[in-house]
Amino acid sequence: MTDHARDLEAVREATDRLLSATGKMDDGAVAEPSRLPGWSRGHVLAHLSRNADALVNVLQGRPMYANSETRDAEIERDAPRPLAEHLSDLRTSGARFLAAADAPADWSRTVTLRNGVTDSASRVPFRRWVEIELHHVDLGVGHELEDLPEEFVTRENDFLAERFAGHPGVVPTTAFTEDGQLWTTGGGAEGAPVTVRGTAADILGWLCGRRDGSALTVTDGSLPALPPL
Repeated sequence: MTDHARDLEAVREATDRLLSATGKMDDGAVAEPSRLPGWSRGHVLAHLSRNADALVNVLQGRPMYANSETRDAEIERDAPRPLAEHLSDLRTSGARFLAAADAPADWSRTVTLRNGVTDSASRVPFRRWVEIELHHVDLGVGHELEDLPEEFVTRENDFLAERFAGHPGVVPTTAFTEDGQLWTTGGGAEGAPVTVRGTAADILGWLCGRRDGSALTVTDGSLPALPPL
């Protein structure tokens, strides 16, 4: 069962780490490319701020974004801002999310996310945690997948493996770690089952599209190409 209160505490801690790392940059660093194709670090920071507001909308029963065009335009608008403005926006938008999530609510209710995706309200804090942790890595400022909390890596691997389960473009795939963690995914495409071995961080990198999987050991076939998130 999802513990939304515990996840909210993780969001607070991850936000503090993000703000500390971002505060060490300067305006020039913000304008430099991030690890996401076509996005500067400013784009990543702008997206994180607007995502916080979007998840407030979700918790309060409004559409997550007005539409895709508005979402993209707001990120492009905010990306070139000076570091000080990004930091202020990250703090205030993050505080708005935490305040909305701290309000008494029925956490078992179903909420609607982007593109009509639905989920339990109790999982919204974890979704925010995912945004902060993975995009912190995307900034390319020394925070790597190996630095992420072990619980987070395990849960995000669980989520992504479930997301791709039965996907028509992915053969049955089992991923193992040396300490015995196991995830199964794919299964909708014809082909022999594939076995993948590696660290939990490298498996996460492959599942979330942050790494090419070259650090993984693959037997009984080749590493499946996963669809974009």
